[in-house]
Amino acid sequence: MQHAVGSPLPPPHQPGHGPAAGWSPAAQHPGAGPHPQGTEPVPQGSVPVPPPPGFTGSPPAAAHPPPTAPPPPDTTGHVQLPPGGPVTMPAAPAATTAPDAGTTTLAVLLIGPAGAGKTSVAKYWADHRRVPTAHISLDDVREWVRSGFADPQSGWNDNSEAQYRLARRTCGFAARNFLANGISCILDDAVFPDRPVVGLGGWKRHVGPGLLPVVLLPGLDIVLERNAERSGNRRLTDEEVARIHGRMAGWYGSGLPIIDNSQLDVPGTARILDEVLSRAIASPPTW
Repeated sequence: MQHAVGSPLPPPHQPGHGPAAGWSPAAQHPGAGPHPQGTEPVPQGSVPVPPPPGFTGSPPAAAHPPPTAPPPPDTTGHVQLPPGGPVTMPAAPAATTAPDAGTTTLAVLLIGPAGAGKTSVAKYWADHRRVPTAHISLDDVREWVRSGFADPQSGWNDNSEAQYRLARRTCGFAARNFLANGISCILDDAVFPDRPVVGLGGWKRHVGPGLLPVVLLPGLDIVLERNAERSGNRRLTDEEVARIHGRMAGWYGSGLPIIDNSQLDVPGTARILDEVLSRAIASPPTW
């Protein structure tokens, strides 16, 4: 019995490679070229079906492979973040209910001189809240600069000023992204009252009008004692500490809440901070 001979098979396909080099379907079909009149080209990707012996009619239509399944969804774990926007002031609860700063999404700016305990209090407060909270340290972000780091201890200049401005913007962008995803933030910075445009004004532009500033200002003797325990470029001279502390005294009478934590440990200061923030939610400070 004579069997119909179909198209020759291509050379075996090796994993990880395309079609075998030099193999052309047209080269394996005698008479390949323009399609004879009355016939249609076989669509690319179709499987030609040979006619049975003795068949004189039109060739059967090519058998099309089943449609390709759509690619699986992206399962890499990437999450599309909502765009960050300026944080607004949290709505105060009804007058009959005392506001609870521990369960409200907040953006807090903790202000104080070197040695006031800002970083320790901010970390503790963020660690012990009942809602997700991030601590964003300006000094940590500023010290990301390694080569070319402008250390103000060596003298304040245009480079150190520019790196502080860049660090503040970076912290502000980070805070807005955290807040856009329902995560509270506490930032710490030595903001001077005699430079409101650079200090509070800059933070307000970077984070938004809902930022709640609180001043942490212990006595000078406490600040000097804590500064003496520091090491590296975060330890300042006693003269510089005294100068900064004197400038920070300008916050008295500003309307911002001030916590004197001279006689308070870190947990006690964090509790007072919660009380101050609860009052700030109910009656936001004007700044």
